[in-house]
Amino acid sequence: MSPSVLLGITGGIAAYKTPWLVRLLTQSDMDVRCVLTQAATQFVTPLTLATVSNNPVHYDMWANRDRPGVEHIALADEVDVAVIAPATANVIGKLAAGIADDLLTTVFTAVRCPVLICPAMNVNMFRNPIVQRNINTLRELGWNILEPAAGWLACGWVGEGRMPEPEVIAEEIRRLLTPADLAGERILVTAGPTEEPLDPVRFITNRSSGKMGVAIAQRAAMRGADVTLVAGPLKVQAPQWVTHIPVRTAQEMYDRVMERFPDVDVVIKAAAVADFRPGNSTLEKLEKSNIRPTIEVVPNPDILMTLGGLKRDDQVLVGFAAETTDVLRKGRGKLKAKNLDMLVLNDVTKPGAGFDCDTNIVRFLHRSGEEEQMDIMPKEQVADLILDRVKALRKGLVS
Repeated sequence: MSPSVLLGITGGIAAYKTPWLVRLLTQSDMDVRCVLTQAATQFVTPLTLATVSNNPVHYDMWANRDRPGVEHIALADEVDVAVIAPATANVIGKLAAGIADDLLTTVFTAVRCPVLICPAMNVNMFRNPIVQRNINTLRELGWNILEPAAGWLACGWVGEGRMPEPEVIAEEIRRLLTPADLAGERILVTAGPTEEPLDPVRFITNRSSGKMGVAIAQRAAMRGADVTLVAGPLKVQAPQWVTHIPVRTAQEMYDRVMERFPDVDVVIKAAAVADFRPGNSTLEKLEKSNIRPTIEVVPNPDILMTLGGLKRDDQVLVGFAAETTDVLRKGRGKLKAKNLDMLVLNDVTKPGAGFDCDTNIVRFLHRSGEEEQMDIMPKEQVADLILDRVKALRKGLVS
């Protein structure tokens, strides 16, 4: 059964973005019901929202209805998550004070599901202590607040107050709909490539985009974990619910991981760390005439090997290996040599696997000797399968 989303829309200029938000949600197989204030109908028409949602749109408390019952209670009872985007200062204040004087505020007074409020208004209105007090009141009551973005506002001011983009709101809704089966777990994920400088403008790197590691961090956070993402230069955006620690070199990644390793339960090391770095990096750009045809390199620290030697009995350590030849033998060797609980192995010569693509083809190698070959699938799905195995491993260690 498709999850049901109640989308409340209030009278702010950002309401013009809501048809796209509805489309994003329906494309994710969600059933969207829209409730508007009368002011909202001045910015976006009920007909538009009915068309993109394929559902009736509600905005008049006293309108004729096509079904019996108390409409505001029925709407509140039928949804899995309730959202107000944009949420004006007026409606935020009403809800914080318990005022229910129109259809939208009446419905939201009756909801029992998770609620997401997306404030959007002029920067000075948003910073007003009364508005901030009202927002904090809703937050203290357990409602989720998605902080507004900063930038140019429709009124001409610059600052915070922009409604987050529909893609950001849709992702937050998906998070609220995801069971928090990893709540309480502290997970450290590494992602992306590293860059090893030869001089200020040249460096050694690899083709990693960071998509696999970001997918793991995103799904872990959506499932309730406390996630830290230590990442080299990414080609994708880091998830909004994680602690993102950007690094550049292998040594920087080593230092940041080692600082945090004692305080986490799980490490999933999906980064493609350079094995070597130039031995004589310079602070000034090398002139073409001074660059030798051979670059001397020195080894970088092996982060995974170090973690394998330090990990406690109650910690889970997962590594990745991207190979091109003799894949299975090399993977089994790394699993044992680096004292891993699980290795995610892939042959990057296969179409749809490995670097800089949205899918992957992996084999899970377990410490127990069990091996699981997976078909090609989106990296988000691979991430959930990895986290399912991590959950089982953690349960076995702490139960």
